[in-house]
Amino acid sequence: MYNNKKVVVVLPAYNASKTLEITYNEIPFEIVDEVVLVDDASKDDTSEKAKELGIRHIIRHEENRGYGGNQKSCYDKALSLGADIVIMLHPDYQYTPKLIYAMTTIIGNELYEVVFGSRILGMGALKGGMPIYKYIANRFLTFFQNQLSRQKLSEYHTGYRAYSSKVLKDIAYGRNSNDFIFDNQVIAQIFAKGYSIAEVTCPTKYFEEASSINLQRSIKYGLGVMGVSIRYFLHRLGFKWKLLT
Repeated sequence: MYNNKKVVVVLPAYNASKTLEITYNEIPFEIVDEVVLVDDASKDDTSEKAKELGIRHIIRHEENRGYGGNQKSCYDKALSLGADIVIMLHPDYQYTPKLIYAMTTIIGNELYEVVFGSRILGMGALKGGMPIYKYIANRFLTFFQNQLSRQKLSEYHTGYRAYSSKVLKDIAYGRNSNDFIFDNQVIAQIFAKGYSIAEVTCPTKYFEEASSINLQRSIKYGLGVMGVSIRYFLHRLGFKWKLLT
């Protein structure tokens, strides 16, 4: 608990058995009440590893539902457990669990309802080994999104996020895509509801076991991001978009 608020960490997992233990062991359990792992039909022994570690809440998809579909199961379960603060942490150890405390205190002290761990602040992405083409694409897309949304986020593409349960209950995340574009649809929904997003500097690591998407899917993702931004821009002008209402 933090300030009498229940803290639940959710782990959207896919083939994460090699990095799950080191990720799990760095979670600050002095404030974290529950951990939920959703195994999206991994081909390795992720679920078995989670059981060995003592994770109580394990959900395994028999068929792969995609990154967005995984998160939907994560948030549904966290809310069913009575979470007040929900933190999404990738179990591939690309993001450090040590920032959970900082992200929790921001929401727990009611400063912001949403907190992102930013790889761009402090140049953490390049220091951590982000490929230069991904860095350039990140900066271009973030600039494009900030212009259309009239926001000033340092990046829209981090996978390290903390939410007040109020926000998750207020947005229609269940309507979103099951693919990677889910994250950006959530951001558009957050802005449409009038919430602000805080950012904390987050070091990151790129290595063989860290999850990533190939060039073809990256291009598809980039085009999808631009589409979401354009639809949100039109929404701001008064056009209706069902995901935001």
